[in-house]
Order: sequence, then structure tokens, then C-alpha cells
Amino acid sequence: MAARHRRIATAVATALIAVPAAAGLVGCDAVSKALDCVQTADTIADSVTDLQQAVENAADNPAEADRALDDIGKNLDKISDKTDDTDVNKAVDDLDKAVDNVREAIKNGDDTPDVGPVTDAAGELTKVCTP
Repeated sequence: MAARHRRIATAVATALIAVPAAAGLVGCDAVSKALDCVQTADTIADSVTDLQQAVENAADNPAEADRALDDIGKNLDKISDKTDDTDVNKAVDDLDKAVDNVREAIKNGDDTPDVGPVTDAAGELTKVCTP
């Protein structure tokens, strides 16, 4: 996870260095939205880690997995509200579907639902959010 945070931090730093040159071409609003996307994707990555841990303990505390899924959903809503980028919206939709599948599996009594698709979709979101 630390490597992912370093990659995101490097991408953000690179974007910030490029801001003065790009500001005249793209506008500060676009750069700000991209940075918001990166920050929210990073938060989602943390929530996915929490989800993985919660799923491991789902038999003992199913509410923990539900909270992690809710956190991911709230962060996806933040990204959706701030972007009109097609790739980002597709990644958000894919992650949202993966979260719904895990939520449904838990609801149906699966103590160890597969969170792999959530992890994969979160990785794709991080990739498309990185400037």
C-alpha cells in the first residue's frame, strides 16, 4: 500500500509542477478537479484495504464490512459529482458494481466474498484519475 501512496504522491507532485505551464492551456479548474479525483481515489484505496480486512473478519463483525462498503460508495459519489470525464465515470461505475456485488454476497450470507473485483476496479480508478 505504501508503494501506491508514493505513486499517487509522485503523480500529484508532477501535476503540481506542471500546473504553471498548463494553467494557461487547461485552466485551474481542470487541474483542481484532477487533483480532487486523485485524492478521492487515494481515499478509496484506503477504504478498499479496510474492506479487505473487514471481509476477513466478516463472520465476527459483518457491520465492519458494511461500513467499508458505505465509505467507498460515499467517495465514489464525490468523484461522480466532480467529473465529466468518460474514463473516470466508467471506472466509478465499475467500482460501484463491484461494491454492490460484495454487498449482495454479504447480504446472502457469504462470509468471505471475493473482493478481487473491487480491488481491480479501485486500481483502474486510481489509474484514470492520475494526471
